[in-house]
Amino acid sequence: MIFLSALCDLRYNVFMPSSYDVIIIGSGPAGIFAALELVKKSGLKILMIEKGSDIDQRGCPMIESQVPCVQCGLCSILCGWGGAGAYSDGKLTLTPEFGGWLKDYLSAADLSSSIAYVDSIYQSFGAGGEVHGEDNAALSRLRKKAAGYNLELIPARIRHIGTDLCKEVLKNIREYLNGRIDVIFDTPVSRINNNNGMVAGVTTADGNVYNAQQVIAAVGREGSSWLSTEAKRLGLSLHKNPVDIGVRVELPAHIMKDITDIAYEGKFIYSSRRFRDRVRTFCMNPYGEVVKEYSEGIYSVNGHSYKNHTTDNTNFALLVSTDFTKPFDDPISYGKYIAGLANLIGGGVIVQRLGDLKMGRRSTPERITEGSVRPTLEDATPGDLSFVLPYRHLHNITEMLEALDNVAPGVNSGDTLLYGVEVKFYSMKLKLTSGLETEVKNLFAAGDGAGVTRGLIQASISGVVAAREVMKRV
Repeated sequence: MIFLSALCDLRYNVFMPSSYDVIIIGSGPAGIFAALELVKKSGLKILMIEKGSDIDQRGCPMIESQVPCVQCGLCSILCGWGGAGAYSDGKLTLTPEFGGWLKDYLSAADLSSSIAYVDSIYQSFGAGGEVHGEDNAALSRLRKKAAGYNLELIPARIRHIGTDLCKEVLKNIREYLNGRIDVIFDTPVSRINNNNGMVAGVTTADGNVYNAQQVIAAVGREGSSWLSTEAKRLGLSLHKNPVDIGVRVELPAHIMKDITDIAYEGKFIYSSRRFRDRVRTFCMNPYGEVVKEYSEGIYSVNGHSYKNHTTDNTNFALLVSTDFTKPFDDPISYGKYIAGLANLIGGGVIVQRLGDLKMGRRSTPERITEGSVRPTLEDATPGDLSFVLPYRHLHNITEMLEALDNVAPGVNSGDTLLYGVEVKFYSMKLKLTSGLETEVKNLFAAGDGAGVTRGLIQASISGVVAAREVMKRV
C-alpha cells in the first residue's frame, strides 16, 4: 500500500508535464467555471493546482464524527475541490445586486445574462430546487414594512441547492472535467512567476515549477491572505474593501418563517443611528445549523442548510462593514485579530444569549440550557462577546436586532443566541481590467480571494469572464 501511494504521488508530481497553456490556481467555483469554459477550446493544455484534497477525500471529523474540531492542517470545510462552496449552504443568488462587485466590470445586461448562463450550468450538473423570492406582491409588502423601521430589504431570487446536494453537483463536475484537464491536489502554490511584467507560470511548495502563458488565480476567501502577499511582491495595486465583522444569530425557525417563506434569505441592510455604519444580514439558513471553520490557526463561525436534513432553528449572520483610514491598510489582519480574541478567551467560537449580553454578564452552560433555543453548534463555548467585539460593533448589532424585531417579532428575545466571531476575509481587491486581468500581463484574478465576488454565482461568473479573455489569447 505504501508503494502504491508513492506511485500516486509520482503520477501527480513527477510525470506531470511542466508546460501548459493555462494554469488555474484553486478549484473553488471561480476555478471550476474557468476550467469548464476553457475546455470548450480543443487542444488547450490546462493545469489546475489545489492545496486541498479531491472531493471524495474531503471530510470534516467535526461534522462526520460529531467530535470537537481537531484543527486539521487544512480545513476541509474551506479547502479542496469545490472550495468553501462544497460545504456551503449552496445558495445561488440570481440577482445582480448581491454576491460581489462584478457590476464594476460588466454591463448590467452582461451580468444578468451571465447569471442565467451560470445557473443553467449548475442545473445541468444536478442543481435543482425551486427559485425563491419570486412572489413580488409579498416581497413588496415585506419591503414596505421593513422600511418603516430603517431597514432596507433587497429582493433577491435564490435557488437553494443545499449543502448535501451541493457536494453531489461538484462530484458531477469533477467527473466531467476528469481527463480534460490535469489536476494536482494537496499542493499549495508558493509563488506566481513573473518575467518582465508578463506571467510565466507558478512554483509550488514542493519546489516544482510549472510554466504557462496564462495564469488564473482563483484562490477563494481562504487564499486571500496569500494572494494579497503575492500581489504586494509583484507590485500590484490593491484597493481595500470594507472589512465585515459580526456574529451569527440563531433562533427558532418559526420566528423567521414569514420572511424565509417569502424570500428564503431575507437580505436586510440597516444604517445604524449612532455610528451611521452599514449593518447587513448575510447567509440566512432556514432550518439549518451553525458550523465552525478553521483556517490559518483561527476559528470562525458560519452556517449551513440542507435539502434532506432540517433543524428547528434558523441562523444568519449580522455583519458590520467598517472602512479604515490611512495609514492602516491591513483589514484582513484586523479581522483575524478580532476572531483570534474569541479563540483566546473561549478556546474557539463563543456563544452568548442576547439577554446575557444586554445584562452585561457572560453566558454559562446553565444559562444556555435554561433558554428556549438549543444551540446547533454544540462545542461553542458559553462566554461574553463584549470582551471580543468592539463596542461600536456590538452597539450596531444590538440596534439592528431591535429593528428586525419589528419585522419578525421574537428576533430580539433574550434567548436568541449570538455566536462569534464571523469574519469575511475578502477585504483586499486587486486592480483589474474588465477581463479581470491584473497589472501583470496574462495574470488574471477571479473569485472571492481577489475581492471581486462573495458568493457562488458571481464567483463562478468571474471564472467564466477570465477564461473567455484567456481564450482570445491562446
